[in-house]
Amino acid sequence: MEDTLYNIEPRVLWKHFLELSKIPRGSGNEAAAGRYVEETARAMGHAVIRDTAGNLLIRKNAAPGLGNRPGVVIQAHVDMVCEKNEETIHDFHKDPIKVYRDADLIRARGTTLGADNGIGVAAALALLESEGIKHGPLEILITVDEETGLTGANAFKGGILRGKYFLNLDSEDEGVLTIGCAGGIDTSVTRTLNLEDPVPGKIAWRMKVHGLKGGHSGIDINRGRGNSIQLLAWILHRFIPRFELELAAMDGGNKRNAIPREAFAVVQVDPDQEEALRSALSDLQCELRKELGAFDPGLALSLEPVAAPAKVISAADTNALVGFLLTAPHGVISMSPDIEELVQTSTNLGVVETSDGKVEVTLLSRSSLDSSKMAVADRIATLASFAGMVCVHSGGYPGWNPEPGTFLVETMTRLYERMYGRPMAVKALHAGLECGIIGERYPQMEMVSIGPDMRDVHTPEEYVSIPSVARFWEFLKAVVETL
Repeated sequence: MEDTLYNIEPRVLWKHFLELSKIPRGSGNEAAAGRYVEETARAMGHAVIRDTAGNLLIRKNAAPGLGNRPGVVIQAHVDMVCEKNEETIHDFHKDPIKVYRDADLIRARGTTLGADNGIGVAAALALLESEGIKHGPLEILITVDEETGLTGANAFKGGILRGKYFLNLDSEDEGVLTIGCAGGIDTSVTRTLNLEDPVPGKIAWRMKVHGLKGGHSGIDINRGRGNSIQLLAWILHRFIPRFELELAAMDGGNKRNAIPREAFAVVQVDPDQEEALRSALSDLQCELRKELGAFDPGLALSLEPVAAPAKVISAADTNALVGFLLTAPHGVISMSPDIEELVQTSTNLGVVETSDGKVEVTLLSRSSLDSSKMAVADRIATLASFAGMVCVHSGGYPGWNPEPGTFLVETMTRLYERMYGRPMAVKALHAGLECGIIGERYPQMEMVSIGPDMRDVHTPEEYVSIPSVARFWEFLKAVVETL
């Protein structure tokens, strides 16, 4: 990691972000990062409580004479989404993130950066370390395993937090005050596959869909980006009968909350059909690039030789799998009738994996309305039953109902305009935030979410703006001093 990165202002914030970037902290593997946060807070002299899930609650005393102020809770999650380009050599269980500066941006080399939500954790630690801020009682809540199902927030109990105001630091647009978010539900669709001996004389190829942008399945779901899994399913649907392909394996995507960027299928084809298949794939690439246009211009389709598989999936099971992937919902289902440009309901077809004679497809559905969320889940279950697949829903979590007229919202919007000379946008978000879950247990607490400008989170193209982080930090300090 470049030493010059530690000279970026505000140093107190970037120091902690860069230290976190050295520690593997994928969802479910964030114990070491949690220890860093806990040990750092204890070294500063602050009281720390760790619950059974691994969440950390750190309390910082008020500045002299300000102990009677209402308390403020600062919240962020310590885990990150682990995504990398196929050609990138990186072990998320042991390798540090390779952080580098690109003009006014911070990026990572070939992997996700982890600014979501490492910047929030770093800002919270910076507040703990900074002695010159005149604030009332502060509580810092650092949760675990947010990205795979908000596990930490679900495990966090009521009756612990004392603060009146709750600032979540997990938003991705500086100058935007988020006051509501969608709820979600996970779906796993599985089927045991009948495997057969391949037809003798055929050769094996790995068909690859790649070059797509991907993105956050909440933030980016309405940007028209391609889904590599559904594109591959459509290719197989067209080419299996045309070239008498045999399907041996199909895999794509890595996370249920990331739009899949890459997908692969191992197919058997007659050697005499190889050139025709290559030509057809090249023609289809041109066709699909026109369809995606500027939304996702980097789409690429390719064939790579692989070792012949011992078994292939039966024709009936191949048709069932491809048919389900082709017809399963993905993308925007409906827009909000009340809030302009807000997605109300969506589904992300995030992962398909074949292994040991079984296929599993993972989807994440989101909605501002619980009834709409469950309607999409029922739709997926119905399609799964038609395909002879088993459907299981899990990990449902509530949305966060917007309250635009609270004292906290009004105070922060006035403060932002006074500091920066422009109005602060007040919005609801289609992504999931922990506010909905925690808010159910603390109904009297006023809640908002803020953050700096970061883009392409949940992808290896993720970046965060350095000047935006500086403004975010100055605003955060001003807020805790004002409340």
